[in-house]
Amino acid sequence: MNPILKQLVIDTLTRKLNKKPKDFNAYSEGELAKGLVAFKGTLWGYFKDFLFITAGVFSAAFGFKGFLLTNHFIDGGATGISLLISAITSIPLAILLVVVNIPFILLGYRIMGKSFALKTALAISGLALVVATISFPNITNDNLLVALFGGFFLGAGIGLSVRGGAVIDGTEVLAIFLSRKFGTTMGDIIIMINVLIFGTAAYFLSVEIALYSMVTYLSASKTLDFVIEGIEEYTGVTIVSPLNEEIRDIIINKLGHGVTMYNGKGGYGKMGESKNIEIIYTVVTRLELNKLNEAIKNIDPEAFVVMSSIKDTKGGMIKKRPLDH
Repeated sequence: MNPILKQLVIDTLTRKLNKKPKDFNAYSEGELAKGLVAFKGTLWGYFKDFLFITAGVFSAAFGFKGFLLTNHFIDGGATGISLLISAITSIPLAILLVVVNIPFILLGYRIMGKSFALKTALAISGLALVVATISFPNITNDNLLVALFGGFFLGAGIGLSVRGGAVIDGTEVLAIFLSRKFGTTMGDIIIMINVLIFGTAAYFLSVEIALYSMVTYLSASKTLDFVIEGIEEYTGVTIVSPLNEEIRDIIINKLGHGVTMYNGKGGYGKMGESKNIEIIYTVVTRLELNKLNEAIKNIDPEAFVVMSSIKDTKGGMIKKRPLDH
């Protein structure tokens, strides 16, 4: 094995086992094999991060130069601040993207760690470089299309960067910090920031541009959610039925999902009585929800079913998204 590769494998192995480094010969063949697998996994993770961030940078740059810049539309967050200052002062957007995000990068280093801050700094620098050096055609001058598709490509770029472990808009880092400090929600803080941005745009640019910019922001935020969460949004399903064994069997063997069974007690029956019953809980994707409902209906049309949205899951018998990162 190459000496450099040997050292990298040892470093990976010691981090994985949380032990002090040892001489290469002190590791067994099994440990070295595990270390090599872990090292390859680490490399693959870095490569995927690079692909996500690169795709995000080019998507956001296309949204900027192909749609938003020529029409002076803005977005929310740090990118919106950069676009707004650029529209008012004519300072190049590439410079502002870096300058405006520097405080957020430093804050990210403090609350998210060195790896996040480094990736974010590289992503923002890459975005500024692409915006400054690569020309994109102006796609359309239709205001509504500019707002919708400019937001779409910008949101996709931000989302892909997040999938790569970085951000090209530092507002959420600030929102995390302020929510921890003042006990408010991230959503409230982001809304307050964007109200200030769009209010300033209405004053310095025009009310019409501010309104179209809100459309841009909504388009970007929805696209961002889609890219991060994926089409397979999870839904938690609680099922109360006397035919719980048949339903459980269908979920496990036909749908391929795990279930959790817990005891419950009916509060009010048809005759006023209460009785013990086993309740089923499972998690499925939005695309599988209709199939589950049909299966339940075929077994027990009178089953009581409660559904609730779930942000994400970890572990268990869950079919993960193709882009899970």
